[in-house]
Amino acid sequence: MERKINVHKRLTSFFVLLAVSILVLIGSSALAGDKKSIKIGVVLPMSGGLELFGQQGIQGAQMAVAEINAAGGVLGGHKLELIVEDNKTDPKTAAEKTKKLILKDKVTAVLGPITSANRNAMLPFINKYKTPLLYATDYEGEACSRYLFCYSAIPDHYIKPFIPYLTKNYGNKFYLFGADYVWPHKMNEAIKKGITDAGGHTVAEEYTPFGVKDFAATIDKIVKSGAEVLVLTLPGADGQTLVKQMTEFGAKDKVKIAFMGFNDNYMSGLTGDQANGVITCNHFIQSLDRPEAKDFVGRQHKMFGKDAIVSFYADSHYGIVMLFKKAIEKAQSVDREKIIDAMPGLSVAAGNGQVTIHEDHHMTLNMLIAEVIDGKLQMKKYIGPTTASPQCAGKL
Repeated sequence: MERKINVHKRLTSFFVLLAVSILVLIGSSALAGDKKSIKIGVVLPMSGGLELFGQQGIQGAQMAVAEINAAGGVLGGHKLELIVEDNKTDPKTAAEKTKKLILKDKVTAVLGPITSANRNAMLPFINKYKTPLLYATDYEGEACSRYLFCYSAIPDHYIKPFIPYLTKNYGNKFYLFGADYVWPHKMNEAIKKGITDAGGHTVAEEYTPFGVKDFAATIDKIVKSGAEVLVLTLPGADGQTLVKQMTEFGAKDKVKIAFMGFNDNYMSGLTGDQANGVITCNHFIQSLDRPEAKDFVGRQHKMFGKDAIVSFYADSHYGIVMLFKKAIEKAQSVDREKIIDAMPGLSVAAGNGQVTIHEDHHMTLNMLIAEVIDGKLQMKKYIGPTTASPQCAGKL
């Protein structure tokens, strides 16, 4: 009997040790899993008409991830990983890619898109699956969700300083022309109010579908309207086409082109003569003569080549990934809800000074007015830190 008891005790001890060993192995595996990459899904256009902007966004995000990983990642060894999907500048595709990234690829956050239509198509999935959407594109404002964070210039950032500047320097009669989707329509609501507040007059407002190749009739209307300033909300290749034809028809000599969202990336599709005189307002230009801007451009050129274009899309997508990294560190967790709670109030230094994200999930940005002079986008006036009015009071 005693021998049986001893055997039983030894067997019991063996199984206890075996169980402990298994638990240790499981624990070791879990700890190893703690070092797995933190995936960020990217839903940006690589085709469909706005690929100029999509490529710039990826360029900024790639540099942020490379720098974070080279510095040891986050939380003691997690690396960030980008999983890139082409939304084809199409809302339906953007929604499908968002769902795939969340459910199949198990991303912790989604970065993108460009257009408001794509953003609005993605948000139902973002909200349903409670995944942060890092949106780094200028837009019309007042998009609100617990899961949406906007490193974005909105009307308060550029219309309030820009329209009075245009009225003072170029005239008070405005023609508004844009693409027929959410951003131009909402932007022009704010622009018209800005024009009225500055003592100006909107002589006409017109919209066009994407893909128009001949703007001759529109240009004729603009010139005959007596407008002194043309405010363009016509992004991508279509905007380039209009500027080319305005130059060809001599209309640029009669009407000043104020191009909302214009950036260094447009220069690749325009000659110096075609682009000269185009004026805009945004938060970063490649030629900005500030130490942090020169450093940012230098790092971009080192990574992507000396001829790489560096626009505000590269700056904003870099900045929002850096804010996401800071939120993970502040939360000390990869839990989405804890990261979301940690985001408001964070600041980051990107291509144009320190910027801050607020409780409404929108930014204070350092704005400037720039014009194409001698074939190069150059600063005309530095505005500095600009905070929009609260966008989401009671909505988050």
